[in-house]
Amino acid sequence: MKNQQYDYDVLYIGSGHGTFDGAIPLAAKGFKVGIVEYDLVGGTCPNRGCNAKITLDAPVALQRQFENLNGVIEGEAKINWSANLTHKQEVIGKLPDMIAGLAKSVHIDILSGHGVLDDPHTVLVDGTPKTAEKIVIATGLRPHRLDISGSELAHDSSDFMNLSAMPKRLTVIGSGYIAMEFATMANAAGSEVTVITHGNRALRKFNQDFVEKIIDDLQKRGVKFVRNTEVTSFEKTGTALTVNAEDNFQLETDWILDATGRIPNVEKIGLDKLGVEYNKNGVVVNDHLQTNVPNIYASGDVIDKIQPKLTPTAVFESTYLMHQFAGDSSSAIDYPAIPSVVFTSPRIAQVGVTPEEAKKNPDKYTIETHHTPDDWYRQVDKEQLGDNALIFDKEHHLVGASEFSDKADDAINTLLPAIEFKLGPEQLGRLIYLFPSISSSAAGQL
Repeated sequence: MKNQQYDYDVLYIGSGHGTFDGAIPLAAKGFKVGIVEYDLVGGTCPNRGCNAKITLDAPVALQRQFENLNGVIEGEAKINWSANLTHKQEVIGKLPDMIAGLAKSVHIDILSGHGVLDDPHTVLVDGTPKTAEKIVIATGLRPHRLDISGSELAHDSSDFMNLSAMPKRLTVIGSGYIAMEFATMANAAGSEVTVITHGNRALRKFNQDFVEKIIDDLQKRGVKFVRNTEVTSFEKTGTALTVNAEDNFQLETDWILDATGRIPNVEKIGLDKLGVEYNKNGVVVNDHLQTNVPNIYASGDVIDKIQPKLTPTAVFESTYLMHQFAGDSSSAIDYPAIPSVVFTSPRIAQVGVTPEEAKKNPDKYTIETHHTPDDWYRQVDKEQLGDNALIFDKEHHLVGASEFSDKADDAINTLLPAIEFKLGPEQLGRLIYLFPSISSSAAGQL
């Protein structure tokens, strides 16, 4: 322990990726570390987010591949949702104990209970004071819930990922990641899906040309999109539910997913008592992830930031703080290029400068586009849909990429080093990819 004055050198409130990716190596360096957690160790991503979602999506992606190869492969690829749910739990069920085990192996104390800031060096854990030289707020996000009559009749993303049986009729309120991904899953599993959006654009931060092609494909598969619609209430009508909206809109359904976004967990943790600055977007930090109370920091999705609130971002921040606390570095945080992906089918992924930004700045950027099914390697799986847009600066360095396709996530991952390290043609020519592979295919377009 580096400071005997306190119970801990560093005490984290929350146990997700904003914590454990940095806390574990910090403790391994000899620092006394504590983690306060009132729920499952590991936070949202392993238990109610990424890991669960991608497991439930795997049969959907396989179903699409089966569909493309229909005739080459014969038979029916029907999703057994109940079995899919069981498989999901098999994958994620052991993760909290695994993460807790890694923490305990380096002598981290996991303190079960609600953590509330009491003074700049004290956290009350269910009323018991624990002191620390430094405190990290890593409380993450939670689902937003509509403040309308009957809101208790709707469900959130966690409820969806624990559905034992897929409803006959499922209505999604929202147009972000969760709305589009879960609408895709429910449709693939046989539900009659309706998506109701407040505005006209879905996945607003992504290339809208590609988003509309994904929506068009979902509509051809039977998903109904109701745009520019303000939902006003939910009500129980016999054995069914009714969604009410402005202009006398009504829709009868069996299950409602409120996917209207996620909000930071900043309430009831003592921020107001200490005067820690925060707003509707999260905790305000400087370029060292430090709040206006000098020894209190924040990490992960709870931060008010322009960077995508994604697991890899939280991992990067947690690791950054570890190096700060260990004395390895005193530099301001320097975020790398952070890719984003939506696990629809096809996927949509992007990194760096967007096509919209490039179009607004033709003096700075050029755009090259490709129809991915034209590539021979995509024809192996008979990929039907897909386009990409590669953004280059005037020196022909790749500075952005956007793609929708069955393999968009892997393609963007392949291009990521070229963007982050500003690789030129000579350096790119030094990279030899496995062949045939999606990497060799994606890199061949540079």
